[in-house]
Amino acid sequence: MSFVHLHVHTEYSLLDGACRIRDLPALVKSMGQNACAITDHGVMYGAVDFYRACQKEGIHPIIGCEVYVARRTRFDKQHEFDAESRHLVLLCKNETGYRNLSYMVSQAYIEGFYIKPRIDLNLLREHSEGLIALSACLAGEIPKRLLNGDYAGAKEYALTMRDIFGEGDFYLELQDHGIAEQTEVNRGILRLHNETGIPLVCTNDAHYLRKEDAESHDVLLCIQTGKTVDDENRMRYEPRNFYLRSTEEMEELFSAYPDAVANTQRIADRCQLEFTFGKYHLPEFKLPEGYDSPTYLRDLCEQGFARRYGDRKPEYRKQLNYELDMIEKMGFTDYFLIVSDFVRYAKSVDIPVGPGRGSAAGSMVSYCLDITDIDPMKYDLYFERFLNPERVSMPDIDMDFGDTRRGEVVDYVRRKYGDDHVAQIVTFGTMAARAAIRDVGRALNMTYAEVDQVAKQVPAGPGALHITLQDALKLSKPLADSYRDDPRVKKLIDTAMALEGMPRHASTHAAGVVITKLPVYEYVPLARNDDAVVCQYVMTTLEELGLLKMDFLGLRNLTVLDDAVKLVRRYKPDFTLADIPDDDSETYDMISRGQTAGVFQIESTGMTGVCVGLKPQSIEDITAVIALYRPGPMESIPRFIACKHDPKLVTYKHPKLIPILSVTYGCIVYQEQVIRIFQELGGFSLGQADMVRRAISKKKAKEIEKERQAFVYGDKERGIAGCIANGIDEATAQGIYDEIYDFANYAFNKAHAVSYAVVAYQTAYFKCHYTKEYMAALLTSVLDNSEKVAGYINECRDCGIALLPPDVNRSSDGFTVEQEGIRFGLVAIKNIGRGFIQAMVREREKGGAFTSFQDFCERMYDCGDMNKRAVENLIRSGAFDGMGARRSQLVAVYEKVLDAIGTVRRRNVEGQLDFFGMAASSSEAPAQVHLPDVPEYTAVERMQMERETTGLYLSGHPMSDYRATAKRLGAVSIGEITQDFAGEEGASRFADGQMVTVAGIVASSKTRTTKNNTLMAYVTLEDETASMELLCFQKVIDRCGSYMLPNLAVLVKGRISVRDEKPPQILCDELYPLEDAGKAGGMPGAAKPKGEDAVLYLRVPGVDSPEFRHLQLVSIMFEGETPLKIRMADTGKLWGGKCLPHPAFLQECREWLGEENVVLKKK
Repeated sequence: MSFVHLHVHTEYSLLDGACRIRDLPALVKSMGQNACAITDHGVMYGAVDFYRACQKEGIHPIIGCEVYVARRTRFDKQHEFDAESRHLVLLCKNETGYRNLSYMVSQAYIEGFYIKPRIDLNLLREHSEGLIALSACLAGEIPKRLLNGDYAGAKEYALTMRDIFGEGDFYLELQDHGIAEQTEVNRGILRLHNETGIPLVCTNDAHYLRKEDAESHDVLLCIQTGKTVDDENRMRYEPRNFYLRSTEEMEELFSAYPDAVANTQRIADRCQLEFTFGKYHLPEFKLPEGYDSPTYLRDLCEQGFARRYGDRKPEYRKQLNYELDMIEKMGFTDYFLIVSDFVRYAKSVDIPVGPGRGSAAGSMVSYCLDITDIDPMKYDLYFERFLNPERVSMPDIDMDFGDTRRGEVVDYVRRKYGDDHVAQIVTFGTMAARAAIRDVGRALNMTYAEVDQVAKQVPAGPGALHITLQDALKLSKPLADSYRDDPRVKKLIDTAMALEGMPRHASTHAAGVVITKLPVYEYVPLARNDDAVVCQYVMTTLEELGLLKMDFLGLRNLTVLDDAVKLVRRYKPDFTLADIPDDDSETYDMISRGQTAGVFQIESTGMTGVCVGLKPQSIEDITAVIALYRPGPMESIPRFIACKHDPKLVTYKHPKLIPILSVTYGCIVYQEQVIRIFQELGGFSLGQADMVRRAISKKKAKEIEKERQAFVYGDKERGIAGCIANGIDEATAQGIYDEIYDFANYAFNKAHAVSYAVVAYQTAYFKCHYTKEYMAALLTSVLDNSEKVAGYINECRDCGIALLPPDVNRSSDGFTVEQEGIRFGLVAIKNIGRGFIQAMVREREKGGAFTSFQDFCERMYDCGDMNKRAVENLIRSGAFDGMGARRSQLVAVYEKVLDAIGTVRRRNVEGQLDFFGMAASSSEAPAQVHLPDVPEYTAVERMQMERETTGLYLSGHPMSDYRATAKRLGAVSIGEITQDFAGEEGASRFADGQMVTVAGIVASSKTRTTKNNTLMAYVTLEDETASMELLCFQKVIDRCGSYMLPNLAVLVKGRISVRDEKPPQILCDELYPLEDAGKAGGMPGAAKPKGEDAVLYLRVPGVDSPEFRHLQLVSIMFEGETPLKIRMADTGKLWGGKCLPHPAFLQECREWLGEENVVLKKK
């Protein structure tokens, strides 16, 4: 009887298992074994992938899980008792077992998660049917008790397990990896077997496939634990035989227990779970009384048709009835009713809903149900591209909602169908080529510079998004040379290739939601990612299992449009998006001039360039731009633009192509055009035509050639006439098919492109005609991104719109529109919550404008969110400037004002509570606090205050005074660099490793000590256009460290460094004050800043302490003339030096030593 592996950890035992599912079944087959189990730690992420891979190789799949069992109950979560859980292997015999395992694994996350997802004995007792249990590895409860010398306890637990699972469904697991503890456990296991009769089974705790994979698996463990391979105190699997052993090895290892080997096959034979694919499990839509689903759907569509078309288009009714018949025939009526219902809900509560997304916009049913707002007849869209009768598959309607209210729609669906019938979907971050090199390099303890150099030799950019290391070695000569010539690089890349593509972590899909008929855990196991309950299977697997999956996407631009409409309604109460004409020449002229900043889809540099060249004059033109601006079809943009501007250049291979391709000037741009060519010229049905389009896009050679014959000559069996029968000669037909073949792979879904073109046009229209309202809404939408706010503020200035400072009498929470410009929103000020702002607005509406700072404090004092920090930040941001008081005066008195008001309020309350006071005295009013005559802060100081409280400079920018100097010294703006690298087509002006000069204000500076005990500084530099990070190594810190001070204007020279998909950085070579550089006409020599008349005292643990070493290095950055005295706590000795006691240095000292050990004493 053959041996079967029943204890196997795939890559979904994240960063612990490395038995790749793609390779596992083939290896099992090569060893002559006929079955295999999957038993990942606490999860079932890979169950369906494993099942399919096994079936493909003719291997019998066994679905299981090595669960974690709480030592008490799953609800107990006290660290001293519950930090450690025990392992137990569970295998599914049948569908009942799968449902029970799925439920328990789900509850382990939802109810039992504490360090690990945990079940307990109560769950096992209630859900053991259909499962076989194995006692697990050394981390199992029985082995643990045996190792602790508690044989009686182990026996009691074993008998409990047998009682729970039943006779013959609980096995004692024998393992032998050459570990001393296992030998001891196995003796106890054999004694238990002899005394209880509980059967034995032997397993190998397989964490990798082959013996030689032990080294790469060891690196994987280091990535998981953040350790390096040369760290002695780390987790490791020793000896190195946790691989998929052969039958012969297992039989030899357990030759004394042949029945334990034979039991592996017996268990495999009893595990007969089969997944069902292609059977749909749609939730039931609750219908009004007297309706069935098809009738109700038709009724809603008839109403929608009348609303959309009235009596104008009776010929369209044929298309509507065709679609309804097809939807009913395919069994998807409830699907459309469900989508229609939550879209109707969203619109009823004014949640912004997109006009369409994906191929659903090609359906008239979707249009009549208000799921989409794109007329498919107007734009020549096809239902078959969305739902093809020739290929029955679940329809896929993805919906866009305003990003701030998307969650409300998901909540509605939860309320409607029940919390346990709705879940989000897991997704996995995987180790891509460059990331794998970096992860492995860290684990191998290679230096950052070494690893970075190798990683950057892997091609990157839009054309290399999914490149593998194998491909990279073929494409990159420097990488191939390093791999061939440098043994360390070879080991790095070989190990990275072994781990490349493995899942690194689980996260939540940004938009996917599953809705089920029965509770979700009846179909799939669940997990919890942060606060989200997610299905453990990825989106494609859920679709294969027939579950209803939908994407609820949050689209920021819909929120922007909605907010802009609300701002316009303040003076045009009846205004709606529907009022916007789609042929406004001024809007198209604005786009053609390239004024597209802030316009959806077309604001990037590349898109703007296409718009300037094309000069779009219709929604169709914008649709084409969106469809063409992608790798591949971009090559045809010049021809497209030329043909638009010169009709003589437009040619057609046959007159029948004119009505199909005229809208795109003779170019094939859309999938819908490919479908129509097959239909009109070749005589295919629309369903058949879509199938051919799919075959061509997937490069299925046999099908492509077969369909060529059908297109040219016809196919009687399928009822296809062919081009020749339709009057097109053979050579022309062949030429047309060749052109289709060339373009079909790049052709875009027009339904999606036109949906987004409509939103793009709407945003452009608003920017053109309601510029202030649109820019205010746009700024509000990016409040959490100071770089984008700064960019859009610059755009406002270009449009002649002033940005008005925050004002307690004028501002609201978001940016608002006034006659003079756009008023800054208070929610952007730190420590100011929306509740406080809304209370302030209500108080203004009720009692009128605040007349003074004291009036504001008195009226707002009882607001729950009022505190000293909030008031201080309002002052520092300039929100009280409009009252005539200086910021310096208000900063000097605000605490006194608030304290005085608080004192009076308490007295008044105490007076009201004087139960025995017969005569009520009038309430005491706070005394007026007079403003001191102190000088105002300088303009630069005020700007710095604004930056600290809002993240932005509001009254100006410190770089404005230096811009001419920076330009004279050859500095480029930071925005020029960041925008160049942000383009979809990749950087064109700048490159990795290029030497550049930039100038800006130091926004922040952080240091860390490297493994080589040298210092490295991360400096954030910003100018009026953007911000950028500088990496400064020890040599630069030694020369220029004293200038890396917040708020200092500096000139920087260095090389651009681009790491993976992250924003570019600069490896700094030189950094000096911009003022000195300007006087010197270039980079000056280093000069130490003068210190203040004081002494800085520090107290550190000792001369060998990490604190002393770190601060000794950091002090290099803050060179000055102030005496620095460091007392060693262990010896009492004093270490002396000099420094600049800058606030940033003092803060670093306090963070490392504590407040009490840092004293700056004035002389």
